[in-house]
Amino acid sequence: MKNILNKLIILWFILPQAITSQQMLEFLPSGLQFMPLKANHQEARLGVLYFPRTGFLKVDIGNNVDLIKYYFNDSASLSSGIEFMAYALSTNYQGKRLQIDAIDGFFGGNANLQIKSGTAIYQLRLRVIHNSAHFVDGHYDNINDRWKDNIGPIPFTQDFGEITFAHTLKLSEARLRYYAGVAYATLVRPHLIKKYSFNAGFEISTGKITGKFLNRDTNIFIAHHNRYAGMPDYKLSYNNMLGIKFGGWYEKGIIFYLSHYHGNDIFSEYYARRITRIGAGFFVDFL
Repeated sequence: MKNILNKLIILWFILPQAITSQQMLEFLPSGLQFMPLKANHQEARLGVLYFPRTGFLKVDIGNNVDLIKYYFNDSASLSSGIEFMAYALSTNYQGKRLQIDAIDGFFGGNANLQIKSGTAIYQLRLRVIHNSAHFVDGHYDNINDRWKDNIGPIPFTQDFGEITFAHTLKLSEARLRYYAGVAYATLVRPHLIKKYSFNAGFEISTGKITGKFLNRDTNIFIAHHNRYAGMPDYKLSYNNMLGIKFGGWYEKGIIFYLSHYHGNDIFSEYYARRITRIGAGFFVDFL
């Protein structure tokens, strides 16, 4: 047993150097090869979105980490990582704590292929994600001993794979990334949810207008995301964002933004409900 333990300790210290010494393979690379889609709510982030009309909050907790990266050559690479996240609907503040009505949780992994050609970047991302949704104690009426609005919890699950193609262009004073993708769920509950869904959108950003803040780059951006999904009938949902990032576009930073969302409720316990929400919020890029 002692010999095995000694070998494991030696391997623990030697393996990272052995991996990184091979210039084609990098263990725990810095940053993210595929930047999360800004206007897609199903991306890992840490932040809060406030809806002034109702006073509700969307609270995001999550992160996305690249664990390993393989370099085919100077212009092509393949990364792989994990992502864990959840976002919750806070509808009130009582007893000095947030009242959480509903929550969606996601966990899974991804693989990202990137090819550079001049100033252009081509990317292909594969995600495999488990998504489940739940009502929480903030949705329960303790006084009347029933679920609020007579809406009880449903078993909601989506286990899906998603492929997204993205193309980034360097314009004279800005960057443009546009993308499109398709997802297929191997398991859905309730069963009337369609298994295929489609997404597309774009992001355009520039650091030429706002300059620097406390010696850090700033970038203003516009982002638009569409999702066409059967929840239960196929309909289009979209999200528009206008924001500013303090920090380099491909570096960690904090983002303040305005959003306008229209479509099926992003909180999956209410998946069939069509809503329109305007909000203001912030989140952090862990890049």
